[in-house]
Amino acid sequence: MSQDQMIELKTDRSRLRRAHERGSYDRATLYSVLDAMPLAHISYVMDGKPSQLPTLQWREGDHVYWHGSAASRALRAMEGKDVCLSVTMMDGYVLARSAMHHSANFRSAMVFGVAEKVMDEAAKAARLKAMVDSILPGRWDSLRAMNDQELKATAVMRIPIEEASAKIRSGGPKDDEEDYALPIWAGVVPMQTVLQPPVPDDRNLDGVAMPDHLSRIRIG
Repeated sequence: MSQDQMIELKTDRSRLRRAHERGSYDRATLYSVLDAMPLAHISYVMDGKPSQLPTLQWREGDHVYWHGSAASRALRAMEGKDVCLSVTMMDGYVLARSAMHHSANFRSAMVFGVAEKVMDEAAKAARLKAMVDSILPGRWDSLRAMNDQELKATAVMRIPIEEASAKIRSGGPKDDEEDYALPIWAGVVPMQTVLQPPVPDDRNLDGVAMPDHLSRIRIG
């Protein structure tokens, strides 16, 4: 990856001011974080006041998408305006020899941009299919087809990934040098988000088997 590719997402707004050694501005690192965590928080301004929307996000190429009700006040407030989309994964508690140096291992990504509504109906349907299949590959084709009313009632938003940063902390504690001589246990308590075995709906019809796309997912 060239130096130009490494810094193309770095702007005055996206660059890290503190702990800058944890920052990354290359697309490979940023995309790995976005693709690993579907739950996002989108910050925006509505009626002159800050607000935030938790929602699912998915990435296609150099855009990140989210969806919601076409009647959503939040989505209407975002359209054509600057927003900030962020995702975070907690990877563990970092236990040091002093309270000051306790920390957390994590991976986060932050993307800035002007929110755009996907207007073309065929493109919107394709994006919704991509969302479902990004969570569970093959799920969309096993479902009842989406009807026109459902498509009309759903809005899909996106921002280009042009101004962004990833921030990652990993490894053990970093204590003051003199504290390493203290008889205090230090280390890391790892943390994971994992899928659990599927639980069938009580109203599943008799004889309906769990589909192959669920049996293929990684459990635990």
